[in-house]
Amino acid sequence: MRIAMMGSGGIGGYFGGRMAAAGADVTFIARGRHLAAMREAGLRLDSRDMGDAIINPVSATDDPASVAPVDYVIIGVKLWDTENVGHAILPMLGPDTAVLSLQNGVDCDDILAPIVGRERLISGVAFIASSISAPGVIRHIGTMQRIVMGEPGGRDSARLVALQEMMLKAGITAEISDDIQRTLWEKFVFLVGLSSTTTLMRTTLGPIRENRESREFLFNVMRETVAVGRAWGVNLPMDFAETRLPFADGLPYDMTSSMHHDLEAGNKLELPWLAGTVVRLGREAEIETPACQAVYAALLPKAGVTA
Repeated sequence: MRIAMMGSGGIGGYFGGRMAAAGADVTFIARGRHLAAMREAGLRLDSRDMGDAIINPVSATDDPASVAPVDYVIIGVKLWDTENVGHAILPMLGPDTAVLSLQNGVDCDDILAPIVGRERLISGVAFIASSISAPGVIRHIGTMQRIVMGEPGGRDSARLVALQEMMLKAGITAEISDDIQRTLWEKFVFLVGLSSTTTLMRTTLGPIRENRESREFLFNVMRETVAVGRAWGVNLPMDFAETRLPFADGLPYDMTSSMHHDLEAGNKLELPWLAGTVVRLGREAEIETPACQAVYAALLPKAGVTA
């Protein structure tokens, strides 16, 4: 099985690394110091709960056009890069190549479809706390390393089952959903809550969930996201936000979001596609989203991007 990981950070580096260690033919599309380190010393996965791994030698490049067509392209880049990446991966697409986006957000497939063709797309969502801790090194926190995938309409397919089997062989918790839109929004609810609060408050999840006021703010962000999703026909339970608080209590104290990492590093923020999407879709559906609006307004000057 030939796989191209478009983006080799916390998502692509970790999951691609696990599959490469299990025998898949994985090519990592990376750049800069991270790419140079991978070429020199391989890719290292540091995971205190799931075990470390070193992939060396590693197939890595900054030029997708140099990669022959593959069976799967898995996208793990930041949301502001989605359209550009859609065009960049075209040389790697053969007649039967499938494209799986594991990006944050709920509208990546709509951006990619006009570029690569909707028939190629497998919808997916990744649940993991991981990031580049140093060039060539991916740090994974906790035990969560889960991917959920699905075809439109919930049908099974040979390409979906084959990819799941490869992921399971690699030790990844890989599942197939019969309602992938619901699954995407289930992650989105918590992701918007986590990214909004950790970035706005510039701290990890632990202090946020332990403080009464910040815990309530986290809940309100998630509650608004649920209301917006339901208004757009997503099959979320009305009390889904309430179930996310106990879920948050069970996560590592030092867990944070990639958007918080990006703010601390002075990078662009995925804000317009996270809290910003809740605000936009809420306005279109005439749903009030005051907590998400506060996050969006407060962080937008720092975002460095426009949706």
